[in-house]
Amino acid sequence: MTTAAAPTRLSLIKTHATAQILEQLRIPVAVISSVIFPALALLFFVVPQQGVVEDPAASLQAVAQLALFGVMSSFLFNYGIGVAEERQNPWSSYVRTLPVGPLPGTLARAMTAMLFALLSLIPVLILGWLLTAAPEAFTSGDLPWWQVPVSVVVWLLCGLPFLMLGLFIGYMCTSKVAIAVTQVVFFPLAFAGGMMLPPFLFPDWLNTLSLFLPSRAARDLAVFTLSGDGLHATTILCITAWTLLLGVLALWANRRDQGRRFR
Repeated sequence: MTTAAAPTRLSLIKTHATAQILEQLRIPVAVISSVIFPALALLFFVVPQQGVVEDPAASLQAVAQLALFGVMSSFLFNYGIGVAEERQNPWSSYVRTLPVGPLPGTLARAMTAMLFALLSLIPVLILGWLLTAAPEAFTSGDLPWWQVPVSVVVWLLCGLPFLMLGLFIGYMCTSKVAIAVTQVVFFPLAFAGGMMLPPFLFPDWLNTLSLFLPSRAARDLAVFTLSGDGLHATTILCITAWTLLLGVLALWANRRDQGRRFR
C-alpha cells in the first residue's frame, strides 16, 4: 500500500489560484466591468479634453492615474468584498480549518487580484496609445520604451497598500457591510489621491492633505515611473509606511477573525 505524497506549498497556491480565477469568471459581468471601467473613465473624462490629449506629458499623467485607478479598484474590491463573502461560505470556512496555514490562499488571492488588475491596464494602455499624444514622448526619444513595462510592474506594486486595506475590511465586516465600506473608502481615496483630477488643480488645503494619503503616494509614484515627473520627497516614505501599517492591521484582523471562529 502506497501513501500519497503531501501537496507542496506551490501546488496548493496553484490550486487556490485556479479555484479563485474560475470563481471570478463565473460572473463575467463583474469581470468585464472591472476591466473596462478605467478605460471608460479615460474615454469619457480625458479624451474629450483637447488640452490634455494633445500634450504628451499631460497624456502620460492621465494614463498613469487611470491605470492606478484600475489597480486600486481591483485590489480593494477583490479583497474587501471577496474575503467578507468567503467568511460566510461554509466551504471556505472548512478550508481554513485545514493544516495548510493562511499563506497559500492569501498568495493565491494576491495573484488573482494582480491578474485582473493587469487585464484592466491593457485597454487603458491601448486607448492611451491610440487617442492621446502619450506615444510622442517615446517616439521623440524623450523617454525610453522600457519605461512602459517597468511602469506596469510598479503600478501593480503600488496596489499593495490597497490589497492590505481590502484584507482589513474583509476580515472586519460582513459581506453587505463590506460592499458599503469599500465603496465609501474607495471613491474619496481615489479623488483625494489625484486619480480623477490632477493634484495641481486642488486647493492648497486638499493638496497638502492628499500628500499624507496612500492613494496620493501611489499616484505620484505611478506617474513618475511612466513620465519622470511628479515624485515628492515624502512619496516613498509615505507609501512604505502605509503598506506596513495596513499590513499589520490586516494581520491583526485575520488573527482576530481566526480566534473568534475557530477557537
